[in-house]
Amino acid sequence: MEICKRVHANNLVRWAKDKPEVLVLSADLTSSCEADSFRDTYPDRFFSMGIAEQNMLGFAGGLAREGFVPFVHTFAVFIYRRALDQIAMSVAYPNLPVKMIGFLPGVTTPGGATHQAIEDAAIMRALPNMTVLEVGDATEVENVLQIAYDIPGPVYVRMLRGEVPRLFQTPMELGKARKLTEGDDLVIVSAGLCTEECLRAVKVLETNGIQASIYHISTLKPFDYPEIVAHIARSRYGVISLENHTVVGGLGSCLAEAMAEAGVGKKLIRLGIQDQFLHGASRSYLMKEYGMDVNALLSAVERAVGRSLLIREEDVGQVFLPAALSDAKPEAL
Repeated sequence: MEICKRVHANNLVRWAKDKPEVLVLSADLTSSCEADSFRDTYPDRFFSMGIAEQNMLGFAGGLAREGFVPFVHTFAVFIYRRALDQIAMSVAYPNLPVKMIGFLPGVTTPGGATHQAIEDAAIMRALPNMTVLEVGDATEVENVLQIAYDIPGPVYVRMLRGEVPRLFQTPMELGKARKLTEGDDLVIVSAGLCTEECLRAVKVLETNGIQASIYHISTLKPFDYPEIVAHIARSRYGVISLENHTVVGGLGSCLAEAMAEAGVGKKLIRLGIQDQFLHGASRSYLMKEYGMDVNALLSAVERAVGRSLLIREEDVGQVFLPAALSDAKPEAL
């Protein structure tokens, strides 16, 4: 597996070279959000707004009204928790092209409840005119800027930083799911870093004769995947969702809404953060503690199919876990 470092930092500089209308705003977390290379390369297109997220989002709305395309960079929690009113009234209501790049979604930080964005997708997708995206690997980190840029209104991105594995070779596409495996026994739908956990389970499922289709979702709003809903309808055991987010209003809720509207009466098991705040700890610990890793997924499969799986340690694939103290500082604040 290819491991890429500071993918967003390098890509942002390269991608924005011929786009003078693209500006970057930071809230005193420039290097932590991989915007430092852009600052150094295009200093006249970079604004350091200080620890003042409400002002930053209002300022971004004003820039957008003047024909610029501002890319707001900060930790995800400081976007939607600190500046929700400004996002709603100064960005979403006038449908302005402000692109919000939110870092440290869910369990990707040990900073505890103050820094872990666990309900951001639920809140942001409730705003009219808002598009919500989530990247799952280095390829999608590289593609998401152009996708966000091409959308005429506001966009919120759940971004990864530091050392990021490359899982996919084809570009991310707006509103299109990636179908990673094929099978009609069970459907598994995941987003973000949870897809890597799903891929760890493939061999175990095959060994146990379970043919499962795994879908990776990068567009959380608009959520329009009739092919997935149809696949769930013809599946034998239903669907399992796995997300780095609370199950209240996130990917699992999106699936439930789509299934109900289509009249699909299959079983849905939602894995993710179960309506609770998280402790501060490493990503691997948090994913295991809160039932978001491959073991939680395999337990959910057992519940879905009604039998125990023959799980051997060597059958569970390995996941890339960046060292918290590496030079990329993937989990540092």
